[in-house]
Amino acid sequence: MNAIPDTTYDIAQVCLLAGKIILENGGETSRVEDTMTRMAAAFGFPDAHSYVTPTGILFSLDGPEQATRLIRIADRSTDLRKVTVVNAISRRISLGELTAAEAYRLLKEVETANDGYTTWFRIVAAAVASGCFLIMFGGSWRDFLPAMLCGGAGFWFVIYFHKLIPIKFFAEFLAALVTGATASLLLQTGLGHDLEKMIIGSVMPLVPGLLITNAVRDLMSGHLVSGISKGAEAFLTAFAIGAGIACILSFYKGEGIA
Repeated sequence: MNAIPDTTYDIAQVCLLAGKIILENGGETSRVEDTMTRMAAAFGFPDAHSYVTPTGILFSLDGPEQATRLIRIADRSTDLRKVTVVNAISRRISLGELTAAEAYRLLKEVETANDGYTTWFRIVAAAVASGCFLIMFGGSWRDFLPAMLCGGAGFWFVIYFHKLIPIKFFAEFLAALVTGATASLLLQTGLGHDLEKMIIGSVMPLVPGLLITNAVRDLMSGHLVSGISKGAEAFLTAFAIGAGIACILSFYKGEGIA
């Protein structure tokens, strides 16, 4: 890779890339803005300005060669390891250990890295978490394995539907349908005993907990646009999950099963 000169444009590129990685992997808005402004200050631009929303970043460097860049955020997931690595790179820049070219190279490596957990590991983790949530909410140990099965099936389907249908809330709705249907079938066969506790434990891996937390933190930090938009996304996701479960319960209660 060719070395990137430390021009105003390239420094803006480095700061934007760092902000993009953090925002795409579960970081809150205040962290994105703080990281970008600190990096810009370390490169000699103390008067940098940024405006961050969940779907875009606007960043400007004030100086002899003014640079303003806008970047679009299309996909968002959760990978806090990448957020931690970017923060570590930012600290090294603040200490003067990295040039813009070196920082850009490291950030590109972080962006393209695909060393997260495998799909099957995530499904197993969601299944175990579902069983633990069942116990935490007062369920019986005899429903631990059925809850694991329901939670694992629901999480697998949400991953599958996200790949099949690029509509976030529709995928959660269908996954909730699968989770509720699996729990109801296990109840009919006698493998499950408490339908409500099994469903509550099974849908917990689908709940947008990080999104809700970031929405509250953004609102408390004064980032009203980001906080409200993330809160709306969390509400719609929770509504989709609840609607899916409600449809299944209505169907089975109409049949006199649940």
